[in-house]
Amino acid sequence: MTAAPALTPRAWTLLALLALIWGASFLAIRTALDEIPPLASVVYRTTPAALALWLWVALRRLPVPRDPRLWAAFLVMGVLNNAVPFSLMAWGQLHIATGLTSILNATTAVWGVLVAALVFSDERLTPRRALGVTLGFAGVATAIGWRALAAFDITSLAQLAVIGGTLSYALAGAWGRAVLRGASPEVAAAGMLTGASLVMVPLTLAVEGPPPVDLAPRTLIAIGYYALIATACAYLLYYRILAVAGSGNLMLVTLMIPPVAITLGALVRDEVIAASAYAGFALIACGLVAMDGRLLRRPRQPRRG
Repeated sequence: MTAAPALTPRAWTLLALLALIWGASFLAIRTALDEIPPLASVVYRTTPAALALWLWVALRRLPVPRDPRLWAAFLVMGVLNNAVPFSLMAWGQLHIATGLTSILNATTAVWGVLVAALVFSDERLTPRRALGVTLGFAGVATAIGWRALAAFDITSLAQLAVIGGTLSYALAGAWGRAVLRGASPEVAAAGMLTGASLVMVPLTLAVEGPPPVDLAPRTLIAIGYYALIATACAYLLYYRILAVAGSGNLMLVTLMIPPVAITLGALVRDEVIAASAYAGFALIACGLVAMDGRLLRRPRQPRRG
């Protein structure tokens, strides 16, 4: 694995901005869930975001692929990266705090390393990565709480739903690496969200009925934020950071999101999460640092003349 580029002040600024956008999305989604059901919240997220990204593609005059196999890949990617995780996490947020949801969401990178090691021959599970995965899963168990796992109630099920969403994200990452080639990131994101909408609209109609349209202003604002800002614009910002900072540094966003979500949940919704959740996040953070490896390397000694 090649070393990640050094973080410039500009890259740090973009990382912080993305963390703020995604951290606030947990509050926006929870606000919308006060009035709309979970599957409808996903439809209101993927469909406007897809339209916004296709508008961006048209304005940039980016080539749109015509290969049916690539569009089928977009559909699968939309299911794995949007439809499944968005639905599971939206339902989970009905029963657990937004801050805890963001902490559990941080395990996406842990699953990503494990899935990549199982699928790709060049992503071996080295001792350092195995340590990171172990710490990450220990953090998940700590954040959820061993007693909660033993009791297993609706809260435990909600937390496991969020974990299921992060596993789906990891599977999407492996799928995207394997099949999504030949399309620009913007087109891939637009196609993925389109595929998710094609799945979610009929599913929502069948399970929940037509999504409500007579919504309160605060719900409309929340939907507008998490669909257009935290999804469409965030994807464009994500790929911009990827270009200037590298994939290794993007992992830092995972650690920067929970503090934002926890703070906003406490300020706006008076949410309080258990001390075990903070301890779990600390373990997850240690696991991500171990997998990244840069802080564990010995600094090079300057050569003497």
